[in-house]
Amino acid sequence: MRMKNKSSTIPSSVQQQAAEWLVELQSTAANTETHARWQAWCNAHPDHFSAWQRIEAFGERLHGLSSPLAHAALTLPKSDARRRAVKTLAAALFVGGGAWVAKCELPWEKWTADRRTSAGERTTIVLEDGTRLKLNARTAIDIDYSDAERRIRLIEGEIHIVTAPDSMAESRQGRPFIVETIHGTLRALGTQFLVRQRHEEQGTSRIAVYEGAVEIRPNGLDERLVIHAGQQTRFGHDHWDDPDHADENVAAWTEGMLVVRDMPLRTFLQELEPHRRGYLTCDDRVARLKVTGTYPLSNTDHILDMLRTTLPVDVRFVTRYWVKVESPAG
Repeated sequence: MRMKNKSSTIPSSVQQQAAEWLVELQSTAANTETHARWQAWCNAHPDHFSAWQRIEAFGERLHGLSSPLAHAALTLPKSDARRRAVKTLAAALFVGGGAWVAKCELPWEKWTADRRTSAGERTTIVLEDGTRLKLNARTAIDIDYSDAERRIRLIEGEIHIVTAPDSMAESRQGRPFIVETIHGTLRALGTQFLVRQRHEEQGTSRIAVYEGAVEIRPNGLDERLVIHAGQQTRFGHDHWDDPDHADENVAAWTEGMLVVRDMPLRTFLQELEPHRRGYLTCDDRVARLKVTGTYPLSNTDHILDMLRTTLPVDVRFVTRYWVKVESPAG
């Protein structure tokens, strides 16, 4: 017997309304009155409640809806563009949502990665040659050790690497240790370093070297750049930034901490987001507020409470998995 899709029992008009509420709550114009009207709508009918439960069930997968959601929120209310955007969002949520979000947020290469971590999860791997890898939250890698080289492919996320001598190699020189990102390759020259590639930083990968040196070769260049201990840089497909002093705080996650100094709130939330299940946003009125401090990643709810006490902001749970930081007036 074929089971009926739960979403099909929710009238299409209610699906549309739920998508519209999702967009309205995301808008920078949303305030306490908006939230009260949304709550009244949820309580008005069981279908409304079921539709919103469907949205909440997406949890952290709302990341995958960030593009159509943002597009809908930025269009004018009651405009044709807004209606089209909401219709697309409703289809993603209620018709083909699961598969559509999985494709956008968790592509097949992440699911099939040799090792990956989920939200809030960090792990350490010791490879066959003794090299130690630390994976930050929401990180995926492939590991390819062959007779010719030792290669790590960073699909998404952030890794901290302490390389070991290649004791298994036949030659005295040993197999090269290579890290590959979408933008280029890094060759370790006996070293300890950190590599980062996240979707919100489209166009560049980041590297910081703490011991030894690392040779960078962008995919689109024949030239190479060597980064030495105490340096960091960003590089893209056909360029790199001038190296500057390595900020040791960027590796604080390896000790379970988030350490920041004068970081814009929006950037801070992007740094925090991989460490909790869900979706973190802030409105434009508070996005540039500066955050400074040392925050233990073991309790992200506590970090959000600390923002309330140190900044002029409110922290609102739109759903269990969607938190919005906003102006107290908003």
